[in-house]
Amino acid sequence: MDFRQRLFQYRSYTPIPFLLVMIIVAHPTPLSLVTGLFIVAFGEFLRLWGVAIAGSETRTTGPVGGTFLITKGPFSFVRNPLYVGNILMYFGVGVMSNTPVLALVALFYFLFQYSMIVSLEEEYLLKAFGNEYVKYCQSVPRFIPVFKRYNDGIHPQPELDWTRGLISEKRTLQAIGLLTIALLILWRLRG
Repeated sequence: MDFRQRLFQYRSYTPIPFLLVMIIVAHPTPLSLVTGLFIVAFGEFLRLWGVAIAGSETRTTGPVGGTFLITKGPFSFVRNPLYVGNILMYFGVGVMSNTPVLALVALFYFLFQYSMIVSLEEEYLLKAFGNEYVKYCQSVPRFIPVFKRYNDGIHPQPELDWTRGLISEKRTLQAIGLLTIALLILWRLRG
């Protein structure tokens, strides 16, 4: 099996070791908690917005694929808003825990992981959507958002559904809540 497919298949589990170590060695301060939580919240908002459009296909662990070439919402500014949101969230937890080295290690690891996964997804999207996908890639960057909305998509788009997005993000929101509570407790105990 392609290494990239393995990374895709297990992408929900690879953050666990980083998050555990960040909690174990955490020395949060009020500033690190507030700053990191802001970064986490922004990353989660980006994810939620993307999932509210893309739906449950974002939770698949099978082969890479998709029904739509989504080019609206956050996808009109950056091709991989969910992965960008994840990277921001993991980095934000590192900031919250006041572990700069681990935050940077997580940042670089997840940039590597998502670059590998995206290369596999891009192969699929190129085969499925051809020139339309090429045009989209020429206008919208992979990871660094632009502030000019892409409006040239010709394929049908799923509808924005915030309720569907919140339901899909339930586990992520719970994890953010638990991590925040754990870091607040550690701040009180170690502070």
